[in-house]
Amino acid sequence: MNTEPRTKISILREHMAAGRWQKAISIAAKFPRLGQHKDIILRAHGAYTNPHFYTQIGKDIEALKVAGHAALLEKYSR
Repeated sequence: MNTEPRTKISILREHMAAGRWQKAISIAAKFPRLGQHKDIILRAHGAYTNPHFYTQIGKDIEALKVAGHAALLEKYSR
């Protein structure tokens, strides 16, 4: 039995592994230090939460989401 407390990173990784990308992006978007991936993750979060805005400014919603997934994999995969 695992008695270690669940961390936000472990929860994030669980969502990633299960393909729950919207939830994973939502969690990561609240992290204070995202480094070089910050803008990509925040745009992906915006694509999930406010797709009409990003469409209005000419952004490809699906491309933003896919870029966010890739950024999470690069930053948080073991």
